[in-house]
Amino acid sequence: MRARLAIKQCDITVELREITLRNKPQEMLALSPKGTVPVLQLPDSTVIEESWDIIQWASKLNDPLNLRGNDQQIDDTNELIHRNDNEFKTHLDHYKYADRFPENPAGHYRTEAGIFLQTLEELLSKNTYLLRGTPSLADIGIFPFVRQFAHVDIQWFRQAPYPHLIQWMDGFLNSTVFNSIMNKYTPWSPQDDAIFL
Repeated sequence: MRARLAIKQCDITVELREITLRNKPQEMLALSPKGTVPVLQLPDSTVIEESWDIIQWASKLNDPLNLRGNDQQIDDTNELIHRNDNEFKTHLDHYKYADRFPENPAGHYRTEAGIFLQTLEELLSKNTYLLRGTPSLADIGIFPFVRQFAHVDIQWFRQAPYPHLIQWMDGFLNSTVFNSIMNKYTPWSPQDDAIFL
């Protein structure tokens, strides 16, 4: 989701091949044997296999909304993304799939994840978005994971002490750009015509 958001916001056209993870096409596995999404193949045959790397590629290629920002914002973004991808995502996965991690109840993992969410709440109490008054790569890179967290127990989340975070999330959920990337596509097969994002 965050790779698609960045590609859309950076006004870059790519050919989209929707796949089902339980039925991965051989063409995808030939490009990326690890078999995770997203996978982006560039015209020179370079393959980018991580969503954050795709975001970096897109924003360096074209950044009409100045999502990257200044040097300080780039540093702040990298720090937040590191925490999100290494600290928060681990707690999110444990919370989301608590039955696979029975050594602690789901509430424990939710509390652990809340440490990072409180950091986001404090940032959003100062600005409309995480680092400034307009969206940045930090927002694009983190929003999909907050959305996942919220939907584990949306009723609890909507009453949690994160009013700024909830407003921020809702802003993305109701945005034209988010809804434009959430279209459902038929899984790709080699006989299909190209679909462009």
